[in-house]
Amino acid sequence: MLGTHDLALFIASGLLLNITPGPDSLYIASRAASQGFRAGSAAALGIGAGTLVHVLAAAFGLSALLAASSMAFTAVKLAGAAYLVWIGLSLLRSRAAAADEPARLAAAPLATIFWQGFWTNVLNPKVALFFLAFVPQFIDPAAPSKALAFVFLGAVFDFNGMLWCHLLAFMAAGAGRRFKASARTAAWLNRGVGAVFLFLGIKLAFARPA
Repeated sequence: MLGTHDLALFIASGLLLNITPGPDSLYIASRAASQGFRAGSAAALGIGAGTLVHVLAAAFGLSALLAASSMAFTAVKLAGAAYLVWIGLSLLRSRAAAADEPARLAAAPLATIFWQGFWTNVLNPKVALFFLAFVPQFIDPAAPSKALAFVFLGAVFDFNGMLWCHLLAFMAAGAGRRFKASARTAAWLNRGVGAVFLFLGIKLAFARPA
């Protein structure tokens, strides 16, 4: 279909990769747990939009620059690492609501949550390199338009990812309702999620191209 092969295997592999925990799923879960399903959905849609940027960039050759140029990779990597560290420090420094109020984890407007999810994804060069390495394996060498085949597979991957991300947001929102009565729990949730984002940012800062 559209110059691809083994589409069922691609879909199954993509779903397994989406389920694997990472910065994106952690961000969705933390937002949904603290502010409900709509916040988790906004985070998921932001990450999905960021994924489309990577798909289009890889399809038309920009991601190849990240793979070939250590300077370009380092620049994007450090920007992404700094953003993750900033989110982590913000969570570590945030205060939980008063004990008689519902606890919230770094509450933010839906638009802000969307753009935070978007930049968390876009500024991670590992995502770009993942698409460059994974998707071409399912493109027919005789495809009339490899860029079109790449975009098609990327869109399928992103659509399936959004299904999983919204399921994750739904589950996290349900779990979060059980913690809203405890400001102390929210404070520790802030610190725990913030520490993980800080770790992921530092890890990304020292990442190297595959």
